[in-house]
Amino acid sequence: MRFAVEQDDELVIFTIKESILDSTNAPDVKSELLILCQPSVKALVMDLSMVHFCDSQGLSAVLLAHRQMKDNEGFVVLVGVQESVRKLFAISQIEYLFEFQPSVEAAISWLQSE
Repeated sequence: MRFAVEQDDELVIFTIKESILDSTNAPDVKSELLILCQPSVKALVMDLSMVHFCDSQGLSAVLLAHRQMKDNEGFVVLVGVQESVRKLFAISQIEYLFEFQPSVEAAISWLQSE
């Protein structure tokens, strides 16, 4: 699983560098998210702009991030979500759990305005 992590104090930017987020790589994503989503982190920006396909296991990984951050009173912002992936959020009726932004820069601006 290829991904990148940038951390700046209370902000973590987690970029998935794969076109598919599914049962083959979701466990690796979940493991990394459990490490990253600590009480000291107030915002997790997940850059999904390279992800063109996501299945239920991939969705489960994103939901894990939401649960972890909510428990720590933090936010998850999803960035660059492709239309096909966004439809999965809509069909699953979980869109309301997340803030969607077009870019990492827009996500950071949104977080600063909160």
